[in-house]
Amino acid sequence: MVRAVSVSSPAWWPALFFSGVLLLQGCSLLPGKGKDPAEGQPVAGLVRGGSADTAESKDGGKDDDKADKARTDKRDAFTVDVRGPEDVRDYLKLHLEIQRYRELDDLGATEISRLMVAAEANARELLGTLGYFTPTLTLELNETPQGTKAPREIVITVSPGDITKVSNVQISYAGPIADDASAEAQRDSIRTNWALRAGQPFTQQAWDEAKTTALRSLTAKRFPTGNIELSRAEVDADRHEARLNATYQSGPAYKFGPLVLRGIQRYDPDGARRIARLPSGQDYDQQKLLDAQQRLASSGYYDSVFLTLDTESGNPLAAPVIAQLREAPLQKVVAGVGFTTDNGPRLSLDHIHNQVPLLGWRAVSRLSLDRDIKSLSTELKAIPDDRGWQWFTGAELKSEQSGSYVVDSGRLRGGRSKASDHIDRSYFLQYDYAQNRGIDAPPSASAVTANWGWTGRYFDDNAAPTRGYGLALEVAAGYTLTGEQVPFTRTYARWLGVVPLGSADDKESRARRSRLQLRVEAGAVAAKDSAQIPSTLMFLTGGDTTVRGYSYKQIGTVRPDGQIVAGRYLGVMSAEWQRPFVYKDKLTAWESVMFVDAGAVADKPGELKPKVGVGVGARWRSPVGPVQADLAYGVDTKKFRLHFRLGFTF
Repeated sequence: MVRAVSVSSPAWWPALFFSGVLLLQGCSLLPGKGKDPAEGQPVAGLVRGGSADTAESKDGGKDDDKADKARTDKRDAFTVDVRGPEDVRDYLKLHLEIQRYRELDDLGATEISRLMVAAEANARELLGTLGYFTPTLTLELNETPQGTKAPREIVITVSPGDITKVSNVQISYAGPIADDASAEAQRDSIRTNWALRAGQPFTQQAWDEAKTTALRSLTAKRFPTGNIELSRAEVDADRHEARLNATYQSGPAYKFGPLVLRGIQRYDPDGARRIARLPSGQDYDQQKLLDAQQRLASSGYYDSVFLTLDTESGNPLAAPVIAQLREAPLQKVVAGVGFTTDNGPRLSLDHIHNQVPLLGWRAVSRLSLDRDIKSLSTELKAIPDDRGWQWFTGAELKSEQSGSYVVDSGRLRGGRSKASDHIDRSYFLQYDYAQNRGIDAPPSASAVTANWGWTGRYFDDNAAPTRGYGLALEVAAGYTLTGEQVPFTRTYARWLGVVPLGSADDKESRARRSRLQLRVEAGAVAAKDSAQIPSTLMFLTGGDTTVRGYSYKQIGTVRPDGQIVAGRYLGVMSAEWQRPFVYKDKLTAWESVMFVDAGAVADKPGELKPKVGVGVGARWRSPVGPVQADLAYGVDTKKFRLHFRLGFTF
């Protein structure tokens, strides 16, 4: 074996050698004189860092102009041209470290040669992250003294070779989850949903995402302190295969303990617990924790809410949940400005009182003004009880354009409601009064009804669904109070389903699939022909969220004189094809849509004649919710209408 330094060598020889190396490196930083710029050394007198020590100019008064021109004409030390398949080429151009040195103006040929050697190693490392472990690389240095960008060009030609694919995946567990029979479904789910499967291309990003996604699945239920104990990717470059091994340490299983409130000053702590409805004693579930947090945040009593499981308490079977709260003011006034294509500009003024004197209920009062609707309303709600039910009452005065007439109406209601994770329920008594204004307007009417409502939402995302369905049902039995006093019933149903088209195994492919959105609405009021029923309990349709291509509430029963009034029967159907927009093989936040809407209103089922709207539109997943813009053509009116709205609600 040859030794670099002999044991018997004097101690000052290594020191002298090391000092010489430092001196040589320092000399490379000194400005050279008379060197050819093509050799990589700076010309004497070049300005550095805005220094005023410039070379003497023959035209003394033009020194500043020449200095400015020198800065303008300054070229990079070299350019980098990567040649190869598009995805590989773009990735290397973006991440090669040699790009950082292009603008240095004092690089000589020796330094550039060293950078090229390092660039080859760097390129191989980067290609490995893409799954190419046996690439062929060629690096060339071309002199381009007449080039406008740089006097040299580095050309990197890449032939990536065969991509490495996953040959085997081994997922194992350590800790309580490994032997817990009740965790079998969770173990199987992690394995089944593993993102990087055998036969798929191996990349560092896909490997990292697969491990992280599996860890999220582990910590989302029962095992919040889980971690990756071991992860190994064994790559056989010659066979272009990768064997993956990941071991997950679960840590102890946790159950929800008591809710610990911090920041409570003004509002009832017991009320906060009833609003949150944290399932104490049950297995930890991240989604249930987020649901409790959302219930507190949307209650209106708190400006900020953050719930965390206390895993440091030492008792996993009853781990406290810490709620960091910042209470909302007792009273608040909110002014708003908006716009809808249905009713034009809108102004609103809200007053919120979180503890109405004597009652202690929360009251929200609103004044709203737009082109076709003027309304004044108030609603009071109690804090939910232990089962989630809450009392409510409300009143509203409204004047709106409905069909061919202006309808002035009033409404009083009171009852109980319950909002859970997917289902909302309510039952209440309601009084309605409506007066139509206009030539030959229908007579005024009033009625009292007992109502029951149920809404179920089963979407993958209630804000921007890509699959699932929602169903809403309303049933009312009432009695008219104006004219002949007779009983009547009112029923209404609404269904919306989002169906992905095609099949896909991985998450990315599923996100690219087009979808079919179907919507159906139906309503009926059953009563004697002579019954005077308030028009606010009957049906009109048309507008942004119903039948596009028609004005808001302008599809109704057509009287012999051509006037449009509310009818007793409603039918609406809609089909919409939604297609995500992919640009340069990357999924964007945009979607295109094509749709057909049809709706009809009549006083008798046999007289329902649908009015059809067709069109195209665009969707944008904005940070505040989906923005929807549709251009629709009303087949009956033979006119185009633009519909614009923000958000998705069911």
